[in-house]
Amino acid sequence: MAPVIPLRPAGSTPPEMQERAMDNLRFIRETMERAGTFTAVSGWGEVVIGGTAVIAAVVASRLSLIGWVATWLIEAGLAAAVAIGFMAAKARAAGMPLITGPVRKLILSFSPPMLVGAVLTVLFVERGLAAFLPGSWMLLYGTGVVTAGTYSVRIVPVMGAAFMALGACTLFAPPAWATALLIAGFGGLHIVFGALIARRYGG
Repeated sequence: MAPVIPLRPAGSTPPEMQERAMDNLRFIRETMERAGTFTAVSGWGEVVIGGTAVIAAVVASRLSLIGWVATWLIEAGLAAAVAIGFMAAKARAAGMPLITGPVRKLILSFSPPMLVGAVLTVLFVERGLAAFLPGSWMLLYGTGVVTAGTYSVRIVPVMGAAFMALGACTLFAPPAWATALLIAGFGGLHIVFGALIARRYGG
């Protein structure tokens, strides 16, 4: 008697299951590609922060010490608000969640140097060492960007290293150069690296 051949081999996979599996693999691949090139840091946000820093430096240079410090503290708060706003907009546009494990690690890594900077600001002003504030601010800010940047794309810690280098130079520069160096650092470096981030990593 001739063998009975089933219409569909027992081990075959229905076409609809294969199609669903391919869709899932495609989704996973696209998600991994976006995660590999996505950085929550907004390049355009960094450019805006650089612009406000230039304005703050010019305004602060015409004020007394207390007014100078107050202007930069206001700028720090404004920069934080701009960064958060642009990060949220970029994550939303990319369809990526903002409050993720890497972002939480980024915040936790960035916060300690900023807290140290706040303490040193009070101490330096009280002890008459305000001339060391510009260099210390850039050095600590750069440190925070480097440590937090380990959870982002490579250009972010490079930006932090540039801030650290300029901050170290500023510590040994004449006090009369403070405004120009602050403009070069918080203004120029933010604008240059922000434009690079926006161009390479989508805003």
